[in-house]
Amino acid sequence: MKIAYLVAGAGGMYCGSCMRDNRLAAELIKQKRDVVLLPLYMPIRTDEPDVSEGRVYYGGINVFLQQKSAIFRHAPSVLDKVFDSPALLRGVGRLASGTRPENLGALTVSVLKGEQGEQRKELKKLVSALREMSPDVIHLPNLMFLGIARALRSELQATIVCSLAGEDIFLDALSEPFKLQSFDLIRQLQNCADVFIAPSQYYARHCAEHFQIDSDKIELASMGICVDDFSALADPLDDPFTIGYLARICPEKGLAELCEAFASLRRAGRDCRLRIAGYLGKADEPYWEHIRSELKRLEVWDMVEYVGEVSREEKIDFLRSLNVFSVPAAYPEAKGFYVLEALASGVPVVQPTHGSFPELVEATGGGLLFEPGNREALVRALAELMDNPSRRRGFAENGRTSVHELYSAQRMADATWAIYESCVGRKMEAKSNTASEPKLEEP
Repeated sequence: MKIAYLVAGAGGMYCGSCMRDNRLAAELIKQKRDVVLLPLYMPIRTDEPDVSEGRVYYGGINVFLQQKSAIFRHAPSVLDKVFDSPALLRGVGRLASGTRPENLGALTVSVLKGEQGEQRKELKKLVSALREMSPDVIHLPNLMFLGIARALRSELQATIVCSLAGEDIFLDALSEPFKLQSFDLIRQLQNCADVFIAPSQYYARHCAEHFQIDSDKIELASMGICVDDFSALADPLDDPFTIGYLARICPEKGLAELCEAFASLRRAGRDCRLRIAGYLGKADEPYWEHIRSELKRLEVWDMVEYVGEVSREEKIDFLRSLNVFSVPAAYPEAKGFYVLEALASGVPVVQPTHGSFPELVEATGGGLLFEPGNREALVRALAELMDNPSRRRGFAENGRTSVHELYSAQRMADATWAIYESCVGRKMEAKSNTASEPKLEEP
């Protein structure tokens, strides 16, 4: 069984979906499965070895230009190849990473229209490349690519699998009328996919309700990480108590709320420090500057360390330096990749009670939950872990053990492969039953 796994690049920044897809493909390849990882829009960026193919399909520059002008919809292939250069796409991706969803509504709707959209030339190129590969399963990266599923299914007769990957944040932010049009197209196109795979029970339920996807077509393959990389236990300094944040620096991830909670702890006379790491895009620099100004105004900046972006090795060392980890995201998170990595390192977490966080914390016993948006509740939870080392150690041990047992990349790969096999098996059985049905004789 051959799998063509499509992954959407994120414009030069670390992306949880890219990291998950790359880790899943890497694990399946390690298991000697016939899998090829094909980037869409942009080359992917991950802190693990990149197992994707060098060529980029649905190249972001061509997709954008074809949306803007009919000239590029009929441009010669030699020009398309220039625009699809991975090096050029990486450079443009860094500049475009701050583009807001509200500016991409028309493009999103066009891609969802598939062969009726402005990117039909890109779709034909993708169909042609996949025809040469002859995959049994084509795995789409998210709901926004359902528009190409219809053509892939009719042209290639492959089984179509679609990830549910946290696309609600982007789609909910689209301006009207594009948001309504996108939701309508997703609802109409859902039958073009044979199965949807969710990374958490929360997101499976949410997508069934939010996008009106048939819940019977949604399967669960929980997030998985390379747990062996986090085998060394956290070894933080006892003094001062260290709170850590590792995620994108943006309003959606709640860094300002964590900084306010940290300042409250310091003003209460508690000896603690805050370490911050993560990608900072151009568009979010004013947000970070405002946070820094506030921390300086409150006279707590001298106990804050901004590490910036980190490599794989630096991330592991960063997590090992923490007493507690918290990313108080303002929105319900579909995955919670960073929570699993913190827990695998033996660092207890403090997370809001929405999205996948309650599911992860309850399954692992690795930390505390607090009411979303309630700063005082966040302060109390952090203070409780400061004041109770034995309870903190219990959370750390439970979380680490549970993640290694329940959320490994191998378990994620095994669950995903079982879904592939089941889906292809059902499809073959349906074809066999259809072929064996007796035909009526001509009168």
